[in-house]
Amino acid sequence: MTSLAIYEPSSFVPPVQAPTSRRLLAAAHVVADPASGGAGAPDRIDLEATLAIRRQLWSWGLGVAEAMDTAQRGMGLSWAEACELVPHTIAESRACGGDLVVGAQTDQLEPGAARSLREVEAAYEDQVGFVEGHGGRVCLMASRELARIARGPDDYLSVYRTVLSQVREPVIIHWLGEVFDPALTGYWGYPDLDAAAEVLLTVVEGNAGRIDGIKLSLLDQRRELVLRERLPDGVRLYTGDDFDYPRLIRGDGERHSHALLGVLDAIAPAAATALAALDAGDGDEFERVLEPTLPLARKIFETPTYNYKVGVTLVAFLNGLQPHFRLLGGLESARSISHLREVYCGAGEAGLLVDPELAAARMRHLLALAGVDR
Repeated sequence: MTSLAIYEPSSFVPPVQAPTSRRLLAAAHVVADPASGGAGAPDRIDLEATLAIRRQLWSWGLGVAEAMDTAQRGMGLSWAEACELVPHTIAESRACGGDLVVGAQTDQLEPGAARSLREVEAAYEDQVGFVEGHGGRVCLMASRELARIARGPDDYLSVYRTVLSQVREPVIIHWLGEVFDPALTGYWGYPDLDAAAEVLLTVVEGNAGRIDGIKLSLLDQRRELVLRERLPDGVRLYTGDDFDYPRLIRGDGERHSHALLGVLDAIAPAAATALAALDAGDGDEFERVLEPTLPLARKIFETPTYNYKVGVTLVAFLNGLQPHFRLLGGLESARSISHLREVYCGAGEAGLLVDPELAAARMRHLLALAGVDR
């Protein structure tokens, strides 16, 4: 029998009222249907189990970001399957009054298929129209096809100007850095991130009334602080920094970041508790509650960062939020068994294991399957 530390059970309780001081959106993972796939058949999601993850996040007072990279967009979740999921998530959000944004991009285009900027624009328009047509609000994700065919910053300015001119409600623009998706290297027309940020700022300044905020996923705190300082009034900065979120969200007394984070899927109870303290004006308590989650977050998001979905799903499995540890496309195999064990320990040390005996039993089972007996 594998020896594992048994941790104290989680003591977090759901907040009595919705947060007011910050908007925190958890990019939620999807639960795979373990009986799907194989012999050339596509993997599918377990719809009810996937929606249950979202209801759990809303119960903690957090918002949900649907069909984002955490849900394996571009790594197992197709636009066709997102089209099945999104209307259900929008309906669930209405039923419980939960905050929701939905990712729209251009992934209905086959890789390498786009031959013109107009094709990219049309793909964006179709997805934005689908989301808004079902009553959802949009997070405008980065486009791999635009990154592939764009000849420079003017092409980005043209595409975003066209797409933004048609949105019904202000959107969040998501800048996903190459650490999360190497196919997006050189986004905004420059490999240099400072030069790229200037293009993004030009987009924002020219369309501020149509932009709710910028979601920045560069894992670079300095650049986030600089960009946050330069955004027009009324345009929010949503941190995507899963390494250093507590201080960015707390802010410096003048400016602060909101958040759209994959790690919130795994640390929702701690984030909700910390946010309640921040709402009450206690920034020190906010950081004190969130600091123990940082080692877990940094482990889940370690290089190669884009495999972070594995750790997020593992925490849900350990907490009994889903019946198995499987991901679309077999992505659960993308992390080593030693990595998974460290995620288990990080979740326990952060006080995030609801039923420690169940979590330990499930972790022992994974270790045994991997041939690890000590």
